[in-house]
Amino acid sequence: MYRQDLAPVAGSLLLSALLAAIPLAALFVMLGVLRMRAWIAALVSLVLAGLIAVVAWGMPVRLTADAAALGAAFGFFPILWIVINAIWLYNMTVSTGHFDVLRRSFSRISDDQRMQAVIVAFCFGALMEALAGFGTPVAITAVMLIALGFKPMKAAAVALVANTAPVAFGALATPIVTLGQVTNLSVDTLGAMVGRQTPLLSVIVPLVLVFMVDGRRGLRQTWLPALACGLVFGVAQWLTSNFVSVPLADIAASLLSALAMVVILRLVPLEPVTAEPAESTVDEADSRADVFRAYAPYLIIVVVFCVAQLPPVLKLLNAVTASFPWPGLEIQNSAGKVLTLTVFKLNWLSAAGTLMLISGLISIPVLAIKAGEAVRSYGRTLRQLATAIVTVMAVLGLAYVMNASGQTTTLGTQMASAGAAFAVLSPILGWLGVAVTGSDTSSNSLFGALQVAAANKAGLQPALMAAANSSGGVLGKMISPQNLAIAAAAVGLAGQEGNLFRKVFGWSLLLLAVMCLIVVLQSTPVLGWMVP
Repeated sequence: MYRQDLAPVAGSLLLSALLAAIPLAALFVMLGVLRMRAWIAALVSLVLAGLIAVVAWGMPVRLTADAAALGAAFGFFPILWIVINAIWLYNMTVSTGHFDVLRRSFSRISDDQRMQAVIVAFCFGALMEALAGFGTPVAITAVMLIALGFKPMKAAAVALVANTAPVAFGALATPIVTLGQVTNLSVDTLGAMVGRQTPLLSVIVPLVLVFMVDGRRGLRQTWLPALACGLVFGVAQWLTSNFVSVPLADIAASLLSALAMVVILRLVPLEPVTAEPAESTVDEADSRADVFRAYAPYLIIVVVFCVAQLPPVLKLLNAVTASFPWPGLEIQNSAGKVLTLTVFKLNWLSAAGTLMLISGLISIPVLAIKAGEAVRSYGRTLRQLATAIVTVMAVLGLAYVMNASGQTTTLGTQMASAGAAFAVLSPILGWLGVAVTGSDTSSNSLFGALQVAAANKAGLQPALMAAANSSGGVLGKMISPQNLAIAAAAVGLAGQEGNLFRKVFGWSLLLLAVMCLIVVLQSTPVLGWMVP
């Protein structure tokens, strides 16, 4: 059985951490500086991580290959399984013309692209994040923005930046539930703490979106509805996570913020100004039946996912779940404990991707699409996402090789040795975890226990540092190669992930700095009263 070593390079934790950082640094340089295709950058970084694991960490080649295979399998299921079926459902609405009806319906709420960015990418995207998570909201909202007249690159960038504040409570708070499992802290306590951090981001993100769409003019002309949307979302997320139910935080926040936008746009109409030429939005007379069919697939998604969470239904769906250790992957951490990351969970019936597939099948008769066309649409979807599939599987392979060999733990342990200054580094650690894995759940699983250990050592609040991992992690989502690949493929820009990375990297760092400031102040008497 392979046992991880925290400091394999000359017994130095610092030198080992610097070596472990090379695959990640190479990945981001290839994307942001060299502008290489994401799937090539991901494969090169995977090879680098594998070589470092074998040469420096002494991990057997067979185990390294097994770890990469497990990561690739996890990348396909459940992550790509969700995205493929979500994009398939969208493609069916396009081929039947119902997506044009949906576009016109959104345009009637507001024909202002700045407000459409907030309503679609932030409010509706948060609902998709609440129900499915993983890359679904980015994929769906990006193509919706294109239908509303956005240029592909801007649509993808806006969708990525919008997918921040809701992420910690995504997929019915799966990241926070996972965080509770690995830290032995109460899910309610962690949810309450996260609910006192990410709502502060929620106030800022809609303002960032209108600035991305229309610059300073957009911010000056639309700050009131954007700010109102962010405030309603943040307050709803805070109240729900602290006093009602952690899993329902994003559902309540997304619906209430969307309602707030509709109301305020009726009360304070804006002069229709677009930042770029929009596609024709001729006000065709759509029948009520057509409008219903256009919204029906998304209503079906909401209903299917909600029904699937009912205890009797969830128990039935989980009855066929299979969990098994990945063959040949036997690993202990540096303390001699067997790692659980080698267990593969095949919840094929209760998985969000399967529920999305069921929603698509139910939508076929509603959309009045022939079965043959639905099958052909699925084939087109697979071809559309081909490079994204390779990228996501390679990136998750990279993450699992680093996790299994001990490279990720070495990086985290080096950061955790900072003492009281760890309050600044805690969100950065979460950000790094999500940037690599593309998942707040995976980042919490990796670093949650480490955050608590570092907090106890530095005399900081364990719940605060654990929550900071999740709250900081949401800001790494937009620069994760897996999400960049999904966004680029969804809008037809496969191969331009490097350009997209450059568009959103600055926003990721800026918002991360805001979260670091929040966490630091919450670790002091200034905002210490916010810690439950």
